[in-house]
This record gives sequence, C-alpha cells and structure tokens, in this order.
Amino acid sequence: MDFGGRMKRREFLGVLGGLTVCRSDTNAQPAPPVIGYLSTLSEAQVAPQTAAFRRGLAEVGFSEGKNVAIDFRWAEGRYERLPAMAKELVERPIALIVAQAPPAAIAAKAATAAIPIIFVVGFDPVGAGLVASMNKPGGNATGMTLVSSALGQKRLEVIREIVPKASVIGLLVNPLSPDTAPEIASIQAGAQAMGVRLAMFNASEAREIENAFKDIAARKPDALIVGTDPLLLNKRDDIVRLATTLKIPAIYPFRDYAVSGGLVSYGTNIANSYRQAGIYAGRILKGDSPGELPVMQPTAFDLVINICAAAAMGIDIPATLHARSNEAIE
Repeated sequence: MDFGGRMKRREFLGVLGGLTVCRSDTNAQPAPPVIGYLSTLSEAQVAPQTAAFRRGLAEVGFSEGKNVAIDFRWAEGRYERLPAMAKELVERPIALIVAQAPPAAIAAKAATAAIPIIFVVGFDPVGAGLVASMNKPGGNATGMTLVSSALGQKRLEVIREIVPKASVIGLLVNPLSPDTAPEIASIQAGAQAMGVRLAMFNASEAREIENAFKDIAARKPDALIVGTDPLLLNKRDDIVRLATTLKIPAIYPFRDYAVSGGLVSYGTNIANSYRQAGIYAGRILKGDSPGELPVMQPTAFDLVINICAAAAMGIDIPATLHARSNEAIE
C-alpha cells in the first residue's frame, strides 16, 4: 500500500472484505433458546399433547423455528433410556427441560439441580421429591399434576355403577411405575369400603400385556380398572382390543382409551395440562423462576362413555352415568 495516495487493487479488496466480515459478525442474531423435551413415549403417541404444548408456548409469544427451538428425546416406553437422554439434554446445553410423565420427571430431576424443569405427572410431586410444596415449589422444578393416580377410587366407583354386582375387580398396572403405589393404595381403600376384592394384574413391558390378559381370562374378574402408567397408555389399542375380546367391562384413566374403543374413561383433560406446561415454559424463558411458579392442578375431570363399545359388549350404561358424562362417543 502506498500512503502517498495509491493503493493496489488486491490490497483494497482485502481491506474491504475484512470490513464486510466484521459488519456481518456485528449484525449476527443470537441463537434462539432451546427447550429439551423428554418423553416416556413416542412422537406419534403423544402428538396431541405436543401440539397442545406448542399452543401454550404461542400464547406467550414463542414459536418453534422462529424464536425458540425444541430438542426432543423419545424413550418409546423404555424407561431405562431416560437417564441417558436427560444427561444428553443437560450437556447440550438447554434453557429448560419439559418432562413428560413421572419416569421422565424423575430422570430430569436426577440429571440437574440447576436447569429449570417443567413436569407433567400423575402422582404427588411433593411426595416424590420433585418440589418442596405445591404453592412454592422452590428449587428448579414446577409443572402440572394430572391427579391421575388419586382418581383411582373414583374410577372404581364408576365401574361399580356399571357393574353393580361386581365382587371381584381386576386392576392392571405397571409395578415398576412411580404412579403405581399411590394408585393401588387409593383403589384398595375404596374397595375395602365397598366390600369388593381386588385382583392384581401386572405388565411392566409391552410384551407382558398379552400374558396379563391371559391371566385375566383365566381368573375372570367382574370388571377391570386400567392403571395410569404411560406404558399402558402407549399400548391402549392393544389393551382395548383385548378387553373387548373378553367382553370385560373396563374403565380407563384417559379419554384416549375411549377414542380407541374403550368402554368408559374418567380423568384429567391431558391436552389442557400440556397447554399450561407450554405457558409455563414461555414464562420461564422470559425470566420467571420455576421455584416461584405454583404446581398447577386440574379442577375438572372428564367422564367419557363409548356408546358403540357398550352396545357391542351388551352393556347397559346407567342413565345416571349418562347424565353425568362430559362426552358420549357414538
């Protein structure tokens, strides 16, 4: 370069290119925050819940692909995969974790005490050690409780109303699930009050469900209650098919079962809980502390009757139950 006023073309272009690079770096946009989404099930099986979560995010100004990213991990019913998946998300790093169902929530809590966690669970999160209290969770976790396991006694009452002479009622559960112990306790208390005997049937893996129903066919309970565990929800089509084949009156914990052809369901509106989880995620991204956001509990529960299933099984649904139902599927 000639400081007397002359500059070679190559040198000039080099300086100009450097200035362009600097300007580009200065105007670069920061990467959007990343939400880690840890699910016990598969993508297809929880598509409605995921859609509801995205709706909640949108309500507080966040849209995936624009100002937030979501990194999904699907355990597909294999709970043993969750700790490693949670560790992967924590090491990424991410802004927060959404934990779908109790096994995912427990894995996320074990993986980090710093990254915010939003859980959606069916059991008592205080008793499980996820939070210090419902109103003031403290720590790094908050979320939604579906109160699913605590509704076991109510499901017992509904199925007894359909089968008033039932003396033995089966209970299908996953013995390895964190939901199971409180759910069994709730149903046992109701059964003792009614003078009804419970027959327990276990399935801790998908392949054990067929064997559980062979046992149900052999022992012939008068009715069946299906537990709240995600593994069972994952295999709802198979469970409904097997119960229908045996013509055993069964009650399920979520509407999804009734949509799949199950006789009757009673439980929380799951979609609304995931929408609320999306709203909480957006609030945390904006600066709210999870420890200050109260754990939200449902205030209304859905009783859904599948009229076609009842007719196919030759079951008369009491008029009083029809009157109380939120939805009748025909």
